[in-house]
Amino acid sequence: MFTGRQIGAFAGLTFGLAGCAGLAAAQPAATVMRCTNPASGATWQIRVDFAQRTVDANAARISDDTIAWRDAKDGANYTLDRKTGKLTVIVASSTGGYFLYDRCAPAKAD
Repeated sequence: MFTGRQIGAFAGLTFGLAGCAGLAAAQPAATVMRCTNPASGATWQIRVDFAQRTVDANAARISDDTIAWRDAKDGANYTLDRKTGKLTVIVASSTGGYFLYDRCAPAKAD
């Protein structure tokens, strides 16, 4: 019926999918992050919805390393490094635009 190679491939696929399901289950459906501009001290919050793949209702590309999105309100492009919390903001303008570097961390519950 089945060869050892076919059974081995099926077992590997089964265990691999089970591992992926475990990783997905460990990630919360959504989280609130508190971001800070280190130069001015200004703070704000963003809401990352992993299930909907959005940040503050903007479509986002979410990977293990980064979360990237474009904010429709201000036109800026955001990239959050999930390991370091470094948030890079790219704002385009007719004079060439500019970059901002902020920090984000999970918001503490009140």
